[in-house]
Amino acid sequence: MMSRQRTISGWGRQPVLSMDVAEPADPADVSRLVRATPPGGVVARGLGRAYGDSALNAGGLVAACRRLDRFRSFDAASGTLEVEAGVSFQEIIETLLPRGWFLPTTPGTKFVTVGGAIAADVHGKNHHRRRSLGQFVESLQMVVGDGSVVTCSRDERSDLFFATLGGMGLTGIILAATLRLVPVETSRVTVEYRKTRDLDHTLENFEDHDATYEHSVGWIDCMARGAAMGRSVVMQANWTALDELRGASRAGALELPSKLKKTVPFTPPVSLLTPLSVRVFNQMFYAIHTDGVKIVDLDSFFYPLDAVSHWNRLYGPRGFVQYQAFFPKASSRQGLRALLDCVVQSGAASFLAVIKSCGEADGGVLSYLEPGHTLALDIPYRVGAVDDLCRRCDRIVLEHGGRLYLAKDALMDAATFRAMYPRLGEFLDVKRRYDPAGRFTSSQARRLAIE
Repeated sequence: MMSRQRTISGWGRQPVLSMDVAEPADPADVSRLVRATPPGGVVARGLGRAYGDSALNAGGLVAACRRLDRFRSFDAASGTLEVEAGVSFQEIIETLLPRGWFLPTTPGTKFVTVGGAIAADVHGKNHHRRRSLGQFVESLQMVVGDGSVVTCSRDERSDLFFATLGGMGLTGIILAATLRLVPVETSRVTVEYRKTRDLDHTLENFEDHDATYEHSVGWIDCMARGAAMGRSVVMQANWTALDELRGASRAGALELPSKLKKTVPFTPPVSLLTPLSVRVFNQMFYAIHTDGVKIVDLDSFFYPLDAVSHWNRLYGPRGFVQYQAFFPKASSRQGLRALLDCVVQSGAASFLAVIKSCGEADGGVLSYLEPGHTLALDIPYRVGAVDDLCRRCDRIVLEHGGRLYLAKDALMDAATFRAMYPRLGEFLDVKRRYDPAGRFTSSQARRLAIE
């Protein structure tokens, strides 16, 4: 199998690195590729929606696994689906939503592969109820360090299974997965919108109403200062029941949304998301929303940014960093307040700022979430200034017992990572068992010393 050198990045377009890229066509190709891995190692890559360098391997090899895209089986009685790792969430939705099945949890884009989603143990707006995707994964088929194909699950090679959930592709290359979907009656969600005055009011809304809703998220105005700091539009939703629809809507209850898609056709020479433009957007977004209930299509609620292709180009040639911090419940109010204050005082302009509630921890060795809250910020990248800001934010997260999400990380250092993830030693023990030659690596793994 041939590889070719390419210069690529994650979704944040920062950093941009050169590496060899191979495109295996089937599981046998993946085994051959692993056995012949060059000294720079290999990491799998799906649709490139990890924000930083977790699916990059500067000076090494990337296995672009999008061609592993077969649906193997589906049990319509239980909702159990077996697919190859390159199948995307979009393809699952298009195939099975019309039959009344949806993903148990989903990130803010459907343009991710199953393999990538499992490697990042993705979570969505319902972590407070459903936890992360790993809760719904039954088994995995993988290529490990010697090129052999193995199966792992909670009962078989459980050490490999739980290290792979959230393991960022460092335990092996996922070939296929069996996971459970959830039944739905319609392709709509019924959303209740509430505007909040400040951070305390936002957290009170989560506390008072999360138990009532399957999905819960807040857009947060990270430019607001003083008494208004942390003001939000909280959106909490349940799947719309069939009997809530009328007429044509009821007849097409499981139809996929059909919208005219927009695109950002090129990268502008400078970022269009300046502090001024972001401040105006935030003020308008907060002003136009009113308290109330509305039925919306699933794309509008789960995937609003997917409506604009290449929206990451808006940040210009330097790209951006997404900074997603988790704070445990006992310290989340203080941690979020300190983090927001740090960002506001820096003048950094986050166009997209999202706050969510989190439920119980998963079984993954590098599990990211537990009861508490997350705050995700998109920050236009400026060399030096953003690095310094993120270092200050890292210290705040550490002081409050929090951690950063590896699928979003681009700038964390190894000492910070070790302090945030105390089970790293356990993860490395598993990695040594299944990858003794250290063939699976990435630019992020070297930066964070996950080797």
